[in-house]
Amino acid sequence: MNSGFSRYAHMVMLFCAITTLAFFFAMTEIQIEGPHGWAGKLPTWKIESHPLLDLFWGGRPMTGYHAWVFAFMLLAFHLPHVMHGRVTFLLEVRSIGSIMFFWIMEDMFWFFMNPAFGLSRLRPEYVPWHKHWFLGVPADYVTFGLAGIVLILVSFYRTGRTELLSPTWDPKF
Repeated sequence: MNSGFSRYAHMVMLFCAITTLAFFFAMTEIQIEGPHGWAGKLPTWKIESHPLLDLFWGGRPMTGYHAWVFAFMLLAFHLPHVMHGRVTFLLEVRSIGSIMFFWIMEDMFWFFMNPAFGLSRLRPEYVPWHKHWFLGVPADYVTFGLAGIVLILVSFYRTGRTELLSPTWDPKF
């Protein structure tokens, strides 16, 4: 098999796996939150406003639910590092890009699959927890979606070369 194809296949498999995980997590979160997005009716603590929320959460409230879920997923996406006993700069870039892409896909699936929303209700008047919009979608979709994709793609390239990394968990540069 052509090694270029297997490297490309690895990248495609990664995007497919992240998208599948995002779908399953979104379906779980729909069962938890129902029509009340951003933990609107969950019995959890909430910080409504703080300057750091504008910087890190796009102006959305910080909830206990999201603090634990985001920490859990951060750890889950880093579990392969522990399993393989190897952390490299490029694998960390790939992990961070994967987390970013995961959360954007998860949020999109939450809207598309949630019977209380759907694509027609993905608008500012129905989604008050998304404070910033760009081109008709939450601005996070554009900024973090693109950033995640770019980080994943960059992680497949060796520093200073155009050659793709090996699909193994042992990249060297």
